[in-house]
Amino acid sequence: MRGWRIAKIVIALAVVGIGYAAVRDDITKLWQDLHVKIVEHPTPKKTVWLDQGVAKEKLSWFYHADQGTRTFGFPYEWFMALEQPTIPWLLFTEVGLFSETAYLDRYGFIADTVIPGKKALPIGFAQGGPMLDPTGAPWKNPRNKQDMTGVGLTCAACHTGSFTYKDTAVVIDGGPALTDLFKMKQGMGVSLLLTRYWPGRFSRFAERILGPESTIDDRETLKNQLDQVLVQYKQVKNLEERVASQSILEGYGRLDALNRIGNQVFSLDLKKPENYAGSSAPVHFPRIWNTSWFDWVQYNGSIMQPMVRNAGESLGVSAELNLTEPSKGLYKSSVNVETLYEMEQMIRGNAPPSAKDGFSGLRSPKWPGDILPPIDQKLADRGAELYKIHCQECHRPPVTSEAFYDFNNKDWWRKNEAGEAILKVENVPISHIGTDPAQAADMLARTVAVPENLGIKNSSFAFALGELVEKTVNSIFDQKKPPVSPADRKRIDGYMPNELRGELAYKVRPLNGIWATPPYLHNGSVPTIDDLLGDPEKRPTKFYLGSREYDPVKLGYKTEPFKNGFELDTSIRGNSNRGHEFRKDYRKDKEIKGVIGPELSADDRKALIEYLKTL
Repeated sequence: MRGWRIAKIVIALAVVGIGYAAVRDDITKLWQDLHVKIVEHPTPKKTVWLDQGVAKEKLSWFYHADQGTRTFGFPYEWFMALEQPTIPWLLFTEVGLFSETAYLDRYGFIADTVIPGKKALPIGFAQGGPMLDPTGAPWKNPRNKQDMTGVGLTCAACHTGSFTYKDTAVVIDGGPALTDLFKMKQGMGVSLLLTRYWPGRFSRFAERILGPESTIDDRETLKNQLDQVLVQYKQVKNLEERVASQSILEGYGRLDALNRIGNQVFSLDLKKPENYAGSSAPVHFPRIWNTSWFDWVQYNGSIMQPMVRNAGESLGVSAELNLTEPSKGLYKSSVNVETLYEMEQMIRGNAPPSAKDGFSGLRSPKWPGDILPPIDQKLADRGAELYKIHCQECHRPPVTSEAFYDFNNKDWWRKNEAGEAILKVENVPISHIGTDPAQAADMLARTVAVPENLGIKNSSFAFALGELVEKTVNSIFDQKKPPVSPADRKRIDGYMPNELRGELAYKVRPLNGIWATPPYLHNGSVPTIDDLLGDPEKRPTKFYLGSREYDPVKLGYKTEPFKNGFELDTSIRGNSNRGHEFRKDYRKDKEIKGVIGPELSADDRKALIEYLKTL
């Protein structure tokens, strides 16, 4: 009890010291807030990378390539020095570092052991160029006055998946991650707060940053830097609380990516709190293999150009962007366009799709029969016939078949500006597919206030974002010495124009690798393929996310309750598990919203699942 009383005193001092909460706030609640609850994964005996067409050396580069992001608002050196946001029973006890691989694993980040013996941060963390402080000046180490280094997340953080089966972990490159980014940012905020106010923590932090010979002035300067960062975190916390009634929790493996990108650029970068929107439409991180060869991307098929997609993602995870100080150059940004192009080339490959070679670049994973139960080929052959009847009309023939590459079919294929074959993906109206409308509807409805000097003509969020990202990329092109030529700009842009659209629809794509991408539907509201194909009334209305343990029968993660897992409630708007249904009342001659096929028997579901394993 004495330790608890001391803890309350320390927390109260923190409250008064930086205004983290008003005096009226309940200190007990704040104590609970200071305990970040995250899962603990069993340690696998071995980790396996499947052959997906990309060399391990290239993957190792991709995992940590600097896109220019500064996700956490403080330097790499701080990230390596911060302690975990836990409070030991013994007040002055040292705790583990936030950057420890085993700790970041609890937020869903995968250890990078693709090249054995190489020391690296987990997949998706990148150490970058110079870090700027909250005033826009180079961030200096108070002791040696040297510039400090940026650190941020890359696309690999959200688009590298992993599952475990019988003590073996399998990494799925380009698959959906099981990270909880919001929870990690929350953990960092608590860690910063404890570093500033918890007994002994600042001293240890200062020694890691400044060394043992630091002066009182050095430590005071470091403390002031820490206070500035805490103010920024508090500002975001205030904004999140203001829109809490519009928001739903994302949890493991989901993110309201487009709304959060919009919040970063149109509210935080633009310094306009009124543009901050709730996270109302979380989506399951999409798989990215083959997407370089699609004409439209995002679940609602809203973005066409690869560079706009990738640069927008970089801005969303806090690449630096100047939108408020014309004297420093509007649209000046730390976005690393060259790296984004190289990353896209790795995913894209060196040749367009062909009947002979299929898709090049990062390929979908093949079912690992030496790790998971082998495929029953006889059952899969029966499932192939069911696929033709129930799935092929929308999802196309399998990408391994010649039928898929019917380039004369103008409904399936078009050409980019370089004359290369591009797959046309269909946007299916929500009025037909019946899945949760929030992601498409909220993006279409959102508007933003933008000052005239930015030259953005459209207040509609989707179109304003596309225009802002294009202006940012063009600014980077123009600042090169010499400026990037029009021909090179087209190449770097992926030979696709910056076209945007907002429709109440979701795109449909081929199902290669679908077995490795649970949970299902765009919002991750259906845990397994078996649940998706079965009676929609029996789909789980609540289930847990965060476990990596794979179920090779139902095709999905285990979803039973477990400590600190995230419970997804499908009764909440944005989380609905309805739509894409196979039902008794299906009629081919009469459309029923959300019903796409007849009820499937248990045997038919087993056969179809077995076939999907082969894709």
